Amino acid sequence: MSKKVMLFSLQTFSTTGGIQKMTRTLAHSLYHVAKENNWDFKMLAAYDADHDLMPQYLPSENFRGFNSNRISFVLQSLKEAAKADVIILSHINLAFIGVIIKTINPKCKVWLIAHGIEVWRPLSKLKKVLLSKCDKVISVSNFTRQQVITMHNADAAKSFVLNNAIDPFMKLPHTFSKPQSLLTKYGLTGNEPLIFTLTRLAASEQYKGHEQVIKAIGKLKNKLPAIKYMLSGQYDTEEGIRIKELIAANNVQEQVILTGFVAEKDLSDHFLLADLFVLPSKKEGFGIVFIEALACGLPVICGNADGSIDAIRNGELGKAIDVNNITELEEAITESLKVPLTLQQRENLQQQCLLHFNEQDYMNKLQQLLNDGSIS
Repeated sequence: MSKKVMLFSLQTFSTTGGIQKMTRTLAHSLYHVAKENNWDFKMLAAYDADHDLMPQYLPSENFRGFNSNRISFVLQSLKEAAKADVIILSHINLAFIGVIIKTINPKCKVWLIAHGIEVWRPLSKLKKVLLSKCDKVISVSNFTRQQVITMHNADAAKSFVLNNAIDPFMKLPHTFSKPQSLLTKYGLTGNEPLIFTLTRLAASEQYKGHEQVIKAIGKLKNKLPAIKYMLSGQYDTEEGIRIKELIAANNVQEQVILTGFVAEKDLSDHFLLADLFVLPSKKEGFGIVFIEALACGLPVICGNADGSIDAIRNGELGKAIDVNNITELEEAITESLKVPLTLQQRENLQQQCLLHFNEQDYMNKLQQLLNDGSIS
């Protein structure tokens, strides 16, 4: 039976972040599921413009951007929803539209994607109404699903977990040697134990845990004199000052490399350059960056009290620690660096990651959900 499936998003192609990456893969997967089943699919984005679309994800005729014209976005969303079978909201900030849709077209199935901190806190009355009216709440991790249920009394029977998948257009390595171009760029020999963190560095989001790694490096440099810590991500002025003060306070100016923003096309090479990826965050809804690192054969250390656990499959693919315990972090780094991974071990790690977080499985689960089935 034919279906009309719609994906409504805030901003997907004109900026980069975990939610944006997830939504791109979701859009690509929905497009292909719809195409295979001869269903109609279209995506509307409130803040993207038409020209922001990355055409590898879906054709232009399946996308419309409203370039921050919120009134036009709302009106067109409601018009499309009047004849839709399934509406998928990529963020709870689209609650207003979701509630109105259930009012004007009760037969339309409305799904909400729940990512992380946006649903881990008290919600407005309107957002609570949306949760009560949603036909499905799709959480990106078991932790987020449990938070939605316990904090907001969401119906457990309508709450599902669909872990994020590796972006189908991410450049994955076929060999696992350290790129000479980056060794030269950063003044490295390739023999230094290199820890890598890639994250958003904002003064308003001081929960990513990079300051803990800086402190741990201050202790580790005595027993691992050659150790280096590469901290990547665009930082605002305030956070830049804070990070540099932390580096000075822990006397690790020679150990820490601040790269700033790393372009998408260069991510894989930076993962290859490192020996260990460390992000002891407290508030990851899932942590796409963990599976990106694993897909490049890079071992991972993450926090043990958020959605990161799903990304490492409860310890199968990585190590989870108490992010408040510097000694535990230091010991985990030491243990991970004790015996460097062989190129074959890195390839095996990549294969294990892709076995569990590939887009085909992701599409199969979407298909099951769209057919009113369940997923495990």
